[in-house]
Amino acid sequence: MTATATETIPKARRSTMLGARIREAGWGYAFVAVPMAVFGLFFIYPFGYMVYISFRKWGILGNQGSVGTRNYHDVLNDPIFHTALKNIAEYTIGVVPLAMALGLSLALIVNAGLRGRNFFRSAFYFPSIASSVAIVTIALYLFKSNGLFNTTFGFSTPWFTTASTATWAIVGLNGWTTSGTIMLFYLAALQSIPTEVYEAAAVDNTSRWRAFWRITFPLLRPAHFFVLVIFGVGALKLFDQPFLVSGGSGGPNYSTMNPILYIYTKAFASGAADFGHAAAAGVVYFVIIFVLTVVARLTVGRQQSV
Repeated sequence: MTATATETIPKARRSTMLGARIREAGWGYAFVAVPMAVFGLFFIYPFGYMVYISFRKWGILGNQGSVGTRNYHDVLNDPIFHTALKNIAEYTIGVVPLAMALGLSLALIVNAGLRGRNFFRSAFYFPSIASSVAIVTIALYLFKSNGLFNTTFGFSTPWFTTASTATWAIVGLNGWTTSGTIMLFYLAALQSIPTEVYEAAAVDNTSRWRAFWRITFPLLRPAHFFVLVIFGVGALKLFDQPFLVSGGSGGPNYSTMNPILYIYTKAFASGAADFGHAAAAGVVYFVIIFVLTVVARLTVGRQQSV
């Protein structure tokens, strides 16, 4: 009788513990289920539907039948899409290093014990939260052929409406507006660096410039990777500034055309809306961004995690 009771107690305890774990896991899955359902409804389902549409002729009247891979063939052989890819590559290569350099510089200034740094932190960050439409409208006014910038410095080029300068004008504009957000990420990373490291460098009479390149910059490697990936992908999704500058046409001479604007023009702005063609362009561009993200993770990301 004693042996049986002894054996029964552990079994009951194991059953109670198992029930508690099941309930705990159930609550965990219940909490996860809501955001996963939202993600599936608003991200996974639209992407799957886009892939479905990309294999069909889908116009303003809806589904008009399967066309196989013809939409992909048309996208990959469209010279305007090639121009859009070239423009976005130039833009990304230009704006990401510029925004990172400006953001890091602002973070170093704010982190240096500057008097009234809370004011400057807010002032530097303000362009990042200002309306893109308002900023572009003011920039178009200031940088037109007889605008304040050209009048002050003796130029006559309408920077945002000239084919040779439009992309780089947008690079400068977005480099400035994005730098405030990047400043916050770098500022958080700077404040996590132990002060003992700089004290040791001061004992060795290390100059500030040398301490920055030998200590600060290498220790910011995780922040470099984060900013590079997040804002690099963000740069590849550029839409509003080229749309506002060109009126949605990607002009002049397709100098502001980019893949997102290309998808928009094919789906909504063309004479005959071609949603199948636009969906195929979206799938192709998704694959390009995904591959670039994986490459960044396997190169820069692996180096910063070592």
